[in-house]
Amino acid sequence: MRLYNYVVPTQSTNLRLPAGQTLLFDADDTLWENNIYFESAISSFISYLDHRTHTPEEVRDHLNHVERATIKTHGYGLKSFRQSLIACFEQLTDKPVTAEKHKRIVSFAQAIADHEIELLPGVSATIADIATRHRCILVTKGDDVEQRDKLRRSGLAPHFAAVEVLHEKDDKAYRGLAHNHECDLDRTWMIGNSPKSDINPALGAGLHAIFIPHGFTWVLEHEVVNQPPRGRHLLELAKFADLTIHF
Repeated sequence: MRLYNYVVPTQSTNLRLPAGQTLLFDADDTLWENNIYFESAISSFISYLDHRTHTPEEVRDHLNHVERATIKTHGYGLKSFRQSLIACFEQLTDKPVTAEKHKRIVSFAQAIADHEIELLPGVSATIADIATRHRCILVTKGDDVEQRDKLRRSGLAPHFAAVEVLHEKDDKAYRGLAHNHECDLDRTWMIGNSPKSDINPALGAGLHAIFIPHGFTWVLEHEVVNQPPRGRHLLELAKFADLTIHF
């Protein structure tokens, strides 16, 4: 069941691109599972808070609000997520946050870090195949050390010519990345699951984009997918392995 609050413009899917394209790949929830672990941690956090007046849905809404504020000062990643859980607990509880409670809250985030990297179906074989014909660059956001460690543990690192861990994925960041890596915009594609961070800003920067939906994309990444500018292509694929149809 799709959980998105956006629509995708219809585009021709009869594209078959010659070798030598530059493919920019998102990481979390495009190459490997990520948000499902955060959702599990959030569920545990809400149960632990066990608020007497707010419903679980209201607590989650408040946490979303806190996360937006935390991201502005601490960026993305587990450190920021821990800060958000602690701040949310402090704002909603009427009891002191003892050292024991603090440790328990932190443990919810630590459970995410302890997960093995779980590649999404078809990713390993597809990347290995595509990388023989095209230049592949990993483009993610968050904590640099954290994201590079996930790539190392994934076993996919040898297939990428470069890695970019951005503070934010917006039009300006994609334009800078394209300039730094000497990307021909007519032959450069951003591939990811997030309309807000992968698809819309890439199209806004003049790149092509390929949208591969994930059933549990982070709610803060939901956004209406923009129409591609004239001369740009936007494709939606049902699964990662379908990339080999076009590349």
